[in-house]
Amino acid sequence: MSREEKDRNSENEGFRQQKDDLLSREKTGSVDLYIIRRLLRYVKPYKGLLTVALGVTIAGSVLGPLRPYITKLAIDDHIATGDIAGLAVVSLALLVIILLDGFRQYVTTYLTQRIGQKAVLNLRMDIFRHLQRLSVRFYDRNPIGRLITRATNDVEALNEMLSSGIVMILGDVLQVLFIVALMFWIDWQLTLIVLSILPLMLYATLTFKSRVRVAFQDVRTHLARLNAFLQEHISGMNVVQLFDRQQSEYRKHAAINSEYRNANIRSVFYFSLYYPLIELLSAAAAGLVIWFSGVRMLKGDLTLGVVISFVQYIWLFFRPLQHLSDKFNILQTALASSDRIFRLLEEKEVVREPAHPEPLASFRKEIRFSNVWFAYNDDNWILRDVSFAVTRGEKVAIVGATGSGKTTIINILSKLYRHSKGSVTFDGVNIANIPEKSLRRILGVVMQDVFLFSGTIRENLAFGKPDATDGEIEAAARTVGAHRFIEKLPGDYDYRVRENGSGLSAGQKQLLSFVRALLYNPEILVLDEATSSVDTETERLIDSATAELMKDRTSVIIAHRLSTIQRADRIIVMHKGCIRETGSHQELLAAKGLYYKLYLLQHPEKMHLQAG
Repeated sequence: MSREEKDRNSENEGFRQQKDDLLSREKTGSVDLYIIRRLLRYVKPYKGLLTVALGVTIAGSVLGPLRPYITKLAIDDHIATGDIAGLAVVSLALLVIILLDGFRQYVTTYLTQRIGQKAVLNLRMDIFRHLQRLSVRFYDRNPIGRLITRATNDVEALNEMLSSGIVMILGDVLQVLFIVALMFWIDWQLTLIVLSILPLMLYATLTFKSRVRVAFQDVRTHLARLNAFLQEHISGMNVVQLFDRQQSEYRKHAAINSEYRNANIRSVFYFSLYYPLIELLSAAAAGLVIWFSGVRMLKGDLTLGVVISFVQYIWLFFRPLQHLSDKFNILQTALASSDRIFRLLEEKEVVREPAHPEPLASFRKEIRFSNVWFAYNDDNWILRDVSFAVTRGEKVAIVGATGSGKTTIINILSKLYRHSKGSVTFDGVNIANIPEKSLRRILGVVMQDVFLFSGTIRENLAFGKPDATDGEIEAAARTVGAHRFIEKLPGDYDYRVRENGSGLSAGQKQLLSFVRALLYNPEILVLDEATSSVDTETERLIDSATAELMKDRTSVIIAHRLSTIQRADRIIVMHKGCIRETGSHQELLAAKGLYYKLYLLQHPEKMHLQAG
């Protein structure tokens, strides 16, 4: 079995487990009530509008059922007796009822749509707020496409239910009750014939309920998988093309797309059976009523007005039931989407504020790592018993081979990840007790992979300092050396950056990240491979800018190029998660240890040093 097949089987096993969990929860019946209660919280702030909508719906629910009854009165009491004046009065009453019913539909539709849109807006805001609070670990194990599906497709699936479902379902239920009451009032025997079909309809609905719910859950799961695949491959399309993988990736997409199609077909299959069955049962009820009515009319036991009104009532009785089945479709889709959304909102892997916060007004003494251990997964240790200190104003470089733990130290230092064992302190305060905002005020990080948002150059530069003036932005750009290329762009500082800086070179994006850090003006500056993606000329610009930027500032520099950190006060050499050597550039060269070997690998022209 190929690796791709194993991965697909693993994913499918996960989907089957989700279905089993869902069926198990369905048996208890608690899941739907829980989800509906959570959804109602988003409607609660608009209870005034909801009260009006419910009031109009309740008051107007009797209008539709009254029309067949008035038709009966018109036929039996006025047409049959030749009472033209009475017929005119009844006809006018019927017109008024029709107009009032139209007004009711307008008011309830407008109000419920308004309530739904407001509720969905708040739900979207809650999702985005929660996504911003989730830890980096969460994003490590959840594809971006899946999260986008939660925030877009799944939320949109709730829109129709919140916009019309709740109130309309109540209106349809009340109409059915009024219809049954009026039918009993007119003729209880014919009413029992109509209601004899109802148990079959309820049985059909309950039979399909669990199957449809799982089918919709399956559709949403495969849609999330499809979106994740598309997002990943559109972002990495250049890699796909460079390695000529179009056909193989097309086949992968076809497989995922086919599973999504099959999931949709399964859900359509259930409803293609359900709707005709409901239609067949309603037609059977009409047939039974007409047959029994005919027999009774031949015996002189029934009037024509009663028969015509009951034929109308059958149509009115099953129309709300049809509406309810439609709403049931919407409800099942919404509940499946809600289940997934609330699972996301209940995700506990969030960045929590410390129970006993100790904010830092400024950085005064030192950063200290004491016996720090860290693993991204279980006991696969990335850092092993790491201890070092960085004093205020000191410039410390961290070097080592790929995978030695350099970037992990930065991730822990910036509190993107929590260390597993040991302690990390700023001025003696445990990093776990330092609030996020307090730490971010004194710590600025320039990452290896620069991310730029869609917007202008000016907006990206001022991302960390939104109140920065145009003068401050331009001065920082001149200091870093970015002003030269910015002024050549169409619109200079108002140049529109495309998604993630598309159209700008890696060196230009790196320079922009330096300007952003300079404007942010942190007390502690962290540079993570900041010159790894730039050419020699740009590197010289950055070297000059960083020298100015690090002046009188505590700095931690990670670099593969040892030439960029030779002026550091102290260099820490990492190897397999441990600190192997510490010292200045000259001290480490003299020791002829691991740093010396790394230096010779990057400067083979100086191999004569080894011979000497």
